[in-house]
Amino acid sequence: MRAGVFGALATVTATAALLATPVAASAAAHGTRPQQAADTAVRGLDVSAYQETVDWPSVAADGASFAYVKATEGRSYISSRFLQQYDGAAAAGLIRGAYHFARPDKSTGNAQADYFVDHGGAWRPDGKTLPGVLDVEPTPGLPACYGVSPSETVRWIAAFDDEYLRRTGRHAVINTNTSWWSQCTGNSSAFAATNLLWIGSYTGTPHPLPNGWSTYAVWQTSDSGTFPGDQDLFNGTEADLRRFAASGTYTPPPPPPVGAWPVVQQGYAGRQVTTLQYLLNARGAALSVDGAFGPATHDAVVAFQTRNQLPPDGVVGPNTWRALVTTVKKGDRGPAVSAVQAELNAHGAALSVDGAFGPATHKAVAAFQTRNQLPPDGVVGPNTWIVLVN
Repeated sequence: MRAGVFGALATVTATAALLATPVAASAAAHGTRPQQAADTAVRGLDVSAYQETVDWPSVAADGASFAYVKATEGRSYISSRFLQQYDGAAAAGLIRGAYHFARPDKSTGNAQADYFVDHGGAWRPDGKTLPGVLDVEPTPGLPACYGVSPSETVRWIAAFDDEYLRRTGRHAVINTNTSWWSQCTGNSSAFAATNLLWIGSYTGTPHPLPNGWSTYAVWQTSDSGTFPGDQDLFNGTEADLRRFAASGTYTPPPPPPVGAWPVVQQGYAGRQVTTLQYLLNARGAALSVDGAFGPATHDAVVAFQTRNQLPPDGVVGPNTWRALVTTVKKGDRGPAVSAVQAELNAHGAALSVDGAFGPATHKAVAAFQTRNQLPPDGVVGPNTWIVLVN
């Protein structure tokens, strides 16, 4: 995917009608439990010619289980790095697939599907190959939605998918972000019952999902991190990933609920990283609190996870957050109090971030709790923390 595109849209939210789909109904019927988005996540990456050289054995050693590789764009571009990346991922033991970058302004959907299949995008039931992906997102510098109307875009995607299904026997996975989908397809729900979703969101949560989808198969969480290229989480287990490759489909579990602990990892920057750094310092680290999740923060997370018998993957998900947060109250001092003060300021307070839990901080906590329908006791415990970091 194009570096930075989802990041630029991360703060844009779209109203999404999260309707039930056959995929979600199947999950409910089989009693599938919601999958936690990290801590035990199946991690992967997606790359293109922007990542000229990828050390695939190192990627595998760092914990990647799958990769998607850009094969084609429009009907005239083949990535010069496709074969090297696609074969390199497989040789390192990763399950891999290919993706096509859509250009609905250039040629028909069925013509681009044929071009994709003919140049590396086919699926086969070998247990090593993931179904192909149609990547629909903006290109900086080009007109919004490529100058194509929402109804024409929906017809274009349908034509691509129909031809991909005819050629491979499987529907294409659709990769998009909710803002683009809402604007450029008119928030269509036409594909939710047939096509698995790969959602791009750099906000620490996959929500809101595009119209019609109640869950997702892959979540692109960042455009940088532990692995080269974009960072991805598969929504399921390793067994689900293998099933997806072997059969070309699977039933994703429900996503984490709205308001769940966010996922934060290397490459992120902002308020949640600032809070993370303060909390790590409260647990013995000595980080510069700069809001940037770089190598030092990654190493501190891994060390904390190791000490607390958590999977040491450097990704901060629900289990790591729960282990990190500590209850703070009036009279307390230290980095955890600074984290509370910084979060309260992000939610509209005007506190000095001095690490001292005095009357002003107590009053701000109680006001925040009241606004969020929490007991207004002025004590920051797990229930208040989870709302603060969201």
